[in-house]
Amino acid sequence: MATLVPLSAVDAALLEQLLDAAFGDGRHARTAYRIREGVEWLPGLSFAALDEDDYLAGSIQLWPVALTDPKGRPHPLIMVGPVAVMPGRQGEGFGKALMAASLGAIDAAFEDGAPPYPQVMIGDPDYYDRWGFTAEHTGGWHCPGPFDRHRLLLRTGNPAILPGEGMLGPWTPETSEHLAK
Repeated sequence: MATLVPLSAVDAALLEQLLDAAFGDGRHARTAYRIREGVEWLPGLSFAALDEDDYLAGSIQLWPVALTDPKGRPHPLIMVGPVAVMPGRQGEGFGKALMAASLGAIDAAFEDGAPPYPQVMIGDPDYYDRWGFTAEHTGGWHCPGPFDRHRLLLRTGNPAILPGEGMLGPWTPETSEHLAK
């Protein structure tokens, strides 16, 4: 069975090897990389899965991103992914365990009654709907690169807090400064 550890406990070179094995050398050209460009993943919400021999079998990273509406106002989101599982180990439950850990950490961080930041991802809607991800509210959203509209997924308890239109991008200090104006 998988042992989950904070992703920060894993050597960065091993993580890169896992991501290359799971997604290929061209993974950096994907739109998801453009959305989170220039920001660091969130250590308290990102995990690694070790197999029974303590080898890295999977990982999940979560990122601070924003949906910027047509008036230039940023709306904070958490981007889920990549969810990476070593080829040959897929279908063994590592991905499910990683999703449960990260989403559980998000929900637990906001137990004081504050709603958690909505979560966005690019992924298979038939797989990720079990965690409440849907493309129902992202039809007017755009990404800085090509994407399949039906794969842009949102998980939130209240979709009305987000604009119907906007561009996804990284949540940077400059994004935060815009809110102070």
